[in-house]
Amino acid sequence: MRRFADKVFIVTGGGTGIGAACVARLAGEGAKVAVLGRRAGLISAVAEAAGGIAIEADAADGARMDAAVARVLAEWGRLDGLIANAGGFGGGAVADVSDADWQASFQANLGTAFVSARACLPALVESRGSLVFLSSIAGLAAGPEVCGYTTFKHAMIGLARSIARDYGPRGVRANTVCPGWVRTPMADEEMAELMARHGLDLEQAYRRVTADVPLRRAATPGEIAEVCLFLASEQASIITGAVLTADGGATIVDVPTLAFGRCGDGGAA
Repeated sequence: MRRFADKVFIVTGGGTGIGAACVARLAGEGAKVAVLGRRAGLISAVAEAAGGIAIEADAADGARMDAAVARVLAEWGRLDGLIANAGGFGGGAVADVSDADWQASFQANLGTAFVSARACLPALVESRGSLVFLSSIAGLAAGPEVCGYTTFKHAMIGLARSIARDYGPRGVRANTVCPGWVRTPMADEEMAELMARHGLDLEQAYRRVTADVPLRRAATPGEIAEVCLFLASEQASIITGAVLTADGGATIVDVPTLAFGRCGDGGAA
């Protein structure tokens, strides 16, 4: 199935993880893809494998994003979709976060989403295209000492809904995906603290953080990419302003009853 034959996409944060998986799958279904990111070597490799183009840029930089869209339009004449995957950390409890750290988290998470969407929207109105934002289950609930990440992932859902409301009458759709744990380089880095604290290897750390997740595992980048492609495709043509949670069931778990579950099914690591 080539759902995206002759379609053109920009994927931000496209050099690794979910972004790279989205690029590969879009290209496999016929799309032309611009891979945007800050690490030239990574995005070049992904773009080359997909037959696309690499654009080295910070998605939170308005001038660079405008130039990126202009290049895509010059190269291919249209733009049909944006997958806004760029993001970053935002650790610390509120009283421990400096102004500089807060701003960095804003730029990495919400800034990249807003600026890339703003740059792409005129072309997406022309093509009646779509936007898919990668938030997180941190956009639905709060983890410990990650106030920046939690705040801006929540805000990303509001951004997508605002776009859906304002640009829906012009044929543009905007949706959000909220993954749980995904086996990406960024998640591997987050496992380091757990590994050091409890003397675990990487596989044991992932088992520990998914011990109470109904499916008992983290997602692969490819699984999340498939969710993004569904929302970007004509199969989801009536879906806009939606939040699709792809977390192995993590957010359906009733925390106060976890102790009962552990008694019977071996849910705890």
